[in-house]
Amino acid sequence: MAESLICDNTQSRVSSVLNRDVKQFGKKFMFDSNEETCWNSDQGESQWVVLEFPQPVKVFELRIQFQGGFSGKSCKLEGSAKEEDLKRIVDFYPEDNNCLQSFPIQDVPLVQKLKIVFENSADFFGRIIVYTLEILGGKVL
Repeated sequence: MAESLICDNTQSRVSSVLNRDVKQFGKKFMFDSNEETCWNSDQGESQWVVLEFPQPVKVFELRIQFQGGFSGKSCKLEGSAKEEDLKRIVDFYPEDNNCLQSFPIQDVPLVQKLKIVFENSADFFGRIIVYTLEILGGKVL
């Protein structure tokens, strides 16, 4: 059964934060289950989120909720074992709306690191706004 793979020991990094204001728009807000808070990237192409899990995981599904007008149009998921180079897992194409969107992931190898790349944005300036990011799957002990 799939469970949330993001835990307190999961490390995350993002490409940018709007005006470097991490108190208001930082990465932690993607994972806080609060619909009032969000990660807001600064402008620019190819914004991204990197997640490093404390142990190898098998990813089954990616769920993401954008702010309409600031969603990724063309996105890719990359992954790797702990010290290996990232490899493309799947491309996905979110709709430009405010709904929680789900993307099943098929035939994924065990990974310890994931990178979600928002290659372009619905926003003219390339900003991305994410209210919720969930990675579902199984932990390998």
